[in-house]
Amino acid sequence: MVEPSLVLYGTLYQRAMDVLQETLQETRARYALLIDRKGFVLAHKEALWAPKPPPLDSLATLVAGNAAATQALAKLLGEARFQEVVHQGEHVGLYLDEAGEAALLVLVFDENAPLGKVKLHGKRAAEALARIAEEALANPPKLNLDTQYREEAKTRLDELFGN
Repeated sequence: MVEPSLVLYGTLYQRAMDVLQETLQETRARYALLIDRKGFVLAHKEALWAPKPPPLDSLATLVAGNAAATQALAKLLGEARFQEVVHQGEHVGLYLDEAGEAALLVLVFDENAPLGKVKLHGKRAAEALARIAEEALANPPKLNLDTQYREEAKTRLDELFGN
């Protein structure tokens, strides 16, 4: 089973959510996502006025694939990397920036969000999220089950299997 390469819990998750919320307010983007490079959504926020978002899992998977292809293109052209990518359609755009080695920031915006603001605040958010991702990788969360829970679970399993 494929699992996320990065997991955010507790204060790290809340800090990421705060960065995404602030970025939405500063840019007027519709949606802000932090995803890992495998395409898992780690955190996301949407503007109150935004229409119903597309399926975020699908969006994250496609963006991660696009980011991988873009990095391959950069290397093919002699660049170490393309740090940010912007896709603009007639009504909706997508801004993608690296948030460290393990994560990506994705902003979905429309014509009401100036591209300059999206790029400026997107870059700042990506830097802040990179620091959060580095902390999460350096100190992965540990699942601590207390002794009482562990003993009760063992007793229930013993009862279930007739031991």
